[in-house]
Amino acid sequence: METFIIAEAGVNHNGDIRRAIKMIEIAADSGADAIKFQSFKADKMVSRLAKKADYQLKNTGKSGSQLDMLRELELSESEQVLLAEECSKNNIEFMSTPFDIESADFLDKKINIKRFKVGSGELTNAPLLLDLGCYKKPIILSTGMSTIPEIQNALSVLAYAYTKQNKESASSGQFKKYYDIKIIQEVLSDSITLLHCTSLYPTQPESVNLLAIETLKKKFNLEVGFSDHSLGVCLALGAVALGAKVIEKHFTLDKSLKGPDHKASLEPNELSKMISMIRVLESSLGSGEKIPFSDEHETAMVARKSLVAIDNISEGDLFCKQNLGIKRPGTGISPFSYWDYIGKKAKRNYKIDEIIEPQ
Repeated sequence: METFIIAEAGVNHNGDIRRAIKMIEIAADSGADAIKFQSFKADKMVSRLAKKADYQLKNTGKSGSQLDMLRELELSESEQVLLAEECSKNNIEFMSTPFDIESADFLDKKINIKRFKVGSGELTNAPLLLDLGCYKKPIILSTGMSTIPEIQNALSVLAYAYTKQNKESASSGQFKKYYDIKIIQEVLSDSITLLHCTSLYPTQPESVNLLAIETLKKKFNLEVGFSDHSLGVCLALGAVALGAKVIEKHFTLDKSLKGPDHKASLEPNELSKMISMIRVLESSLGSGEKIPFSDEHETAMVARKSLVAIDNISEGDLFCKQNLGIKRPGTGISPFSYWDYIGKKAKRNYKIDEIIEPQ
């Protein structure tokens, strides 16, 4: 199965619908499977007292609050409908991360989104998780900033939502009944993908911890991917090599644009390069079974060695270290049989460099 590649537009459209449409076209041309935006009501997402994160201050300046910044980046519902239509025209899946229940309901009922993406910041937002799970659609869940118990808590809410019809009966006590890993696996194995993620922008290589991909796979037995906030494409490739089934990567039309995420994003040529490299890497992974390819047999005949005469040998002579050697090609007896031949009588004459025949 090919890696599912999400070109993360996020808020890199800067609130400009024309830029967002252009990003859809670029993501589609680059070969991405989906392009992801963000669906939120700024006033419902953040309080007016919330400060900007350090990376947001660095990339957008100190003026204005986080709420002011997000208001400028918010897409209206009609704009999102238009973007979904543009995605359909360009044969790329429209995705969006909802940050509130109203936005989730809009994505389900007005756009009929195929799957939901949950951002790392919402992993502890149990009411939102409950609502998303009740739609019974696939969910991709980012795990930045989280511990294993926190992930397990989130999955227990989703497991409850996938199996229950009545949200009104939900409670912490009900969720704990689904906290068992086996129950989580049984209920969610076909629906949930976890994304390993480090919520730093950009993430330095020493903070990525790619081996956590294997930890999540072993712990939860769910599909695992990688939401990559590092610079460049190297670590996304490493994640695929470790078995990541989904790669999510921010991209932008121009890294120099003003906004919180542009500097940690790929530009169009880099996005296209990353996707091409992932497809090549996928083709190289193989089945994992260590066996030679059929074409290697011909190479083995040339590169491997056989038992040969290194001196003239007459019929009846004993093979010994002075007359029995090992040379290419590999069309004769394996050198592993060298000691079996030492001390045996030759059944015919051999000239120097002739391949020894089976005795």
